[in-house]
Amino acid sequence: MTSKSFSSLSIVNQNAKSILNKATGFIKNYDFTLNAYRGCQYGCNYCYASAFSPNQQMRENWGSWVMIKENAAELLNKELGKIVEKQSAPPSIYMSSVTDPYQPIETKTFLTRRILEVLIAYQPILVLQTRSPMIVRDADLLQQFKTLRINMSIPTFSEKVRKDFEPRSPSILSRLQAISKLKFLLPSDQDHEIKFSITVTPLLPSYPEDVTKFIQKLEIFDRIVIQPFHANRKSSLVASTPTSAIQLKEKYHWWYNQEKEKYHWFKQQLEYLTLSGVEIKEGEEGFRYD
Repeated sequence: MTSKSFSSLSIVNQNAKSILNKATGFIKNYDFTLNAYRGCQYGCNYCYASAFSPNQQMRENWGSWVMIKENAAELLNKELGKIVEKQSAPPSIYMSSVTDPYQPIETKTFLTRRILEVLIAYQPILVLQTRSPMIVRDADLLQQFKTLRINMSIPTFSEKVRKDFEPRSPSILSRLQAISKLKFLLPSDQDHEIKFSITVTPLLPSYPEDVTKFIQKLEIFDRIVIQPFHANRKSSLVASTPTSAIQLKEKYHWWYNQEKEKYHWFKQQLEYLTLSGVEIKEGEEGFRYD
């Protein structure tokens, strides 16, 4: 295991002992989760995944460190080889559950791309979860999957809110543009079942005027997934909302003082304004492939 630092980012290179883990919680309907990285440079202050950091200090410094599983692609090939020998049906894989496969360090490591190259040979049921337009880079590989869902995370429809809750992440517009490009580049025929979701999870505040304008652009998706914040818990290794996000809620008291009502209002707006053919799912149900 080696460690180095780029500016304020601490990077650790390590060899993982395993790369496929049994899926649990919201994504328990999948066979496995796949995380090529540990930690995430986007460091969104509401991210439940910070609870799974190796220690309290790293939990508090979420976004300032990344662990790279250098042997992920080679390990994946070995593990999938054993799995397909034991079962006839292709495995279902959720990538990723506690990191972003297209966080900025991916431009240097190409680790996610190497993993996709391995996955193509096995053709699993694959879900890719990201908030990064970088996913378009791998369109040539994504074209080769037969069963694929791409989940683009956009938890708010207001750019002002994004800058408060996830200031390091790409703009809302760039994420929408990425999905539009992929819709054009990826095949849509009887041999390819490629789907696109927008995951509004957790639902962050959105100004009413932005909601109306944004919803009109959602025809590029076939599914909208919404859910509220995870509960705040003090214990480690439990999905929860960090204290920093709880404190930021005070700035948006006009939303959070009536959080249940705002959630219901937002869902109503989706149901009223979204074009037919775009399904709206809540919580665990929305994270299924089908």
